[in-house]
Amino acid sequence: MSEQLLYQIGLTLIPGIGDVLGKKLVAYCGGPKAVFEERRAGLEKIPGIGMTTLRSILSQKVLSRAEEEIEFIQKNNIQALFYLDRDYPKRLQHCADSPMLLYYSGKASLNEQKVIGVVGTRNASEYGKRQCDQLLDDLKSENMLVVSGLAYGIDICAHRAALKVGLPTVGVLGHGLDRIYPFTHKSVASRMQENGGLLTEFMSQTIPDRENFPKRNRIVAGMVDALIVVESAKKGGALITADIANSYNRDVFAFPGRVGDTYSEGCNFLIRTNKAAMIESSVNLKYMMGWQSDNKKKTPMQTQLFREFSEEEQKVMDAFNGENLCDLDQLLIQSNLTASKLAGVLLGLEFEGILVALPGKRYQKAN
Repeated sequence: MSEQLLYQIGLTLIPGIGDVLGKKLVAYCGGPKAVFEERRAGLEKIPGIGMTTLRSILSQKVLSRAEEEIEFIQKNNIQALFYLDRDYPKRLQHCADSPMLLYYSGKASLNEQKVIGVVGTRNASEYGKRQCDQLLDDLKSENMLVVSGLAYGIDICAHRAALKVGLPTVGVLGHGLDRIYPFTHKSVASRMQENGGLLTEFMSQTIPDRENFPKRNRIVAGMVDALIVVESAKKGGALITADIANSYNRDVFAFPGRVGDTYSEGCNFLIRTNKAAMIESSVNLKYMMGWQSDNKKKTPMQTQLFREFSEEEQKVMDAFNGENLCDLDQLLIQSNLTASKLAGVLLGLEFEGILVALPGKRYQKAN
């Protein structure tokens, strides 16, 4: 295991340093090791570094615990993914408060072409289980990763359904990889590591404390393209995850439930307050995400044969790079237009029926 990992783990152990400040330290100093090698005078100039944190960095006592964790990683064939690494979940990487370091045991890529999160109540009804099973059965032909939290109820139903139809599935944990919670899900967790995996930001010896689960939820929300709430009460982890997903500009969907059902109130609330789009099947999901099964490259549109694009319009169309779907960030980078100019060009192309705006700041070429 590299010396670099020692300092990456050590950085996460420094009291008073969270993910945001930790990344700031890495950017300021030039790397995790450089943080520990930085002189006192240099550290004092970094905004947000208090005296307690400064002393912890200079003492380097945290590195002995980091060495213990490296032994655990090596013994159990666990991957440590630093936020700048290639295999770190790309979608999560762009979230400001994403974990600096993740621990992963599994075989699935965390950067599949499509990633969905499926969450819901721990008290799943037969209705909720049936919707979950049917959704994933309908999606079995997709190149897709299914993410959830390995909890009771909808979470474990999603993992089991994904395994049943052969979709890779990853469980995000609120504790270290030296245990499984709840223990009754251990057999499912073992199967998941053969076609999926287990992911956590917590080191070994971390127990499943209550405050760990909202942190777990932000990972689920951040690493997906779409979050689907199958069944939920008015309060609970699923609604917290939905709120976080909305703050990350992820697409959130919910299955509606019968009025008066306790574990449908959360989904109905999300739909009523426009915090989630209503879906009744995978057809709705695929349509709103632009994931129709005909993902083959389409022939150029007839409208393009009969009009000439302006210079700005051509830059936008070229940014699709021959694909049918493109997100706003890529269009902005590839076209080299200002945000205001790009917005105007996109609006014009929409009016003419050349492009279609989709949820999640995506644009699709019209049929």
